[in-house]
Amino acid sequence: MKSAKWENIFKGWNRTESETVLTLKQVPIFRDFSDKEFSEVEKLIHHRNYSTGEFVFKNRAPGEGMYIIMHGAVKITIGTRAENENILAELGEGDFFGELSLFDDEPRSANAIATKDSELLGLFEQDLLTLQARNPVLGQKILLNLGRVLGERLRGTNNLLIRAQAEKSE
Repeated sequence: MKSAKWENIFKGWNRTESETVLTLKQVPIFRDFSDKEFSEVEKLIHHRNYSTGEFVFKNRAPGEGMYIIMHGAVKITIGTRAENENILAELGEGDFFGELSLFDDEPRSANAIATKDSELLGLFEQDLLTLQARNPVLGQKILLNLGRVLGERLRGTNNLLIRAQAEKSE
């Protein structure tokens, strides 16, 4: 029989990266970053904790930045009452949301609610602007990767709409 104590004693003992960087490495926005670039981004990241059922943000609230799920889970919804709630996405560790707020000043278009006790990493618009001024190449790299992700998500939405229209006309 294995002893859980021995496994936990050495867990991550020789790791040189922080848990924050390990989480960032799962996010396509930070694809192909060097250790130095991850270190630079890590300095800008904000850690936020949310309890189960707590809103990360509400529909129509001002958008301030994006979030990455380090631990826990979040659902993205439209509607606030249980009987009127439409779940758009259920997200877990390594997933991110709210990235549109890095591009515009529009209010949030949905709710984000923690479905488990969660630790989120926040990258806010002002931090990205500071990074852009301090290190334009790194700022551009993030924006280009964000644009790619948004393009992929838009294509996915378009495909869903095309399928829905096809099913409706059958």
